[in-house]
Amino acid sequence: MSKLGNYVQEAYDELLHKVTWPSWDELQQTTLIVLAALGLVTMVIFGMDLASENVLKFLYKILGS
Repeated sequence: MSKLGNYVQEAYDELLHKVTWPSWDELQQTTLIVLAALGLVTMVIFGMDLASENVLKFLYKILGS
């Protein structure tokens, strides 16, 4: 068997016999955690964007006069 064929066979065996797949409940729980974290990070970035926009508008207003 070639090196590639051997690699594919070993990867397949590892996938079937050594990988521990999460249960449906664990999968749902971690998905909700990831979505919550994503929402939090999105709100933080939005807040930083809004704050920097207001600061720059203020500076342009002061320096432009």
